[in-house]
Amino acid sequence: MFNKGDQVSVLDEDVNGVVLSVKDRQITIETTDGFVMTYFVNELIKTHNSNNLMKSIGRIDVVGIAKEKEIPKPRSFVKEKKDKREIPAPEFDLHIEKLVPNKRGMSNYDILTLQTETAKRHIEFAIKNRIPKIVFIHGVGEGVLKSELDFLLGRYDNIAFQDGNYQKYGQGATEVYIKQNSK
Repeated sequence: MFNKGDQVSVLDEDVNGVVLSVKDRQITIETTDGFVMTYFVNELIKTHNSNNLMKSIGRIDVVGIAKEKEIPKPRSFVKEKKDKREIPAPEFDLHIEKLVPNKRGMSNYDILTLQTETAKRHIEFAIKNRIPKIVFIHGVGEGVLKSELDFLLGRYDNIAFQDGNYQKYGQGATEVYIKQNSK
């Protein structure tokens, strides 16, 4: 526990010194006043000289402590592996700002009609050109456009639709699947 050269202090007295020798349970020290005295192990305590502070700091495993305190990195989600030849589904944004340069003077009815007519044109195009999947981005809002889109898509026999990928679009998109008839 004690080694030669350790800085020590006597517990019940105001005596400090340096360990000269250790024999069994007895420790001989040289006090700061130059006296040589012998104490039992349970009468002494190690002290650190402020001059040796850098040595004490050097013994601290800073890297180990930093690793303990490090917040674990969140798991990354497994991404879908896609075939390199797979073409991504076309996305059509039905927000009015994307359809017309200026919506000034348009009523809500005019805006909704333009959005549903645009969606209908894209659906007809996808059916005609045998595109298996398209995505409509309608946003969340009050849900009026989504309801109209659901009604429009429900009128087609060869179409299935569902909410878009939440990670990619949030709640503001609908994926449309066109069932192809073999001709």
